Amino acid sequence: MTDKKTDTGSGKPRPEDSREARLRAALRANLQRRKAQARARADEAGSEKAKDE
Repeated sequence: MTDKKTDTGSGKPRPEDSREARLRAALRANLQRRKAQARARADEAGSEKAKDE
């Protein structure tokens, strides 16, 4: 019986490590996208206020 979490010594990352890295990258990309959307909304709201004045 082998434990799936042990490193086989083949130099490949464990599946859990690569999954965590993928999740970390996806969360970072999601955060950047949300920040860009929030900035775009703020810019749009600012330009609408300028039109009203």
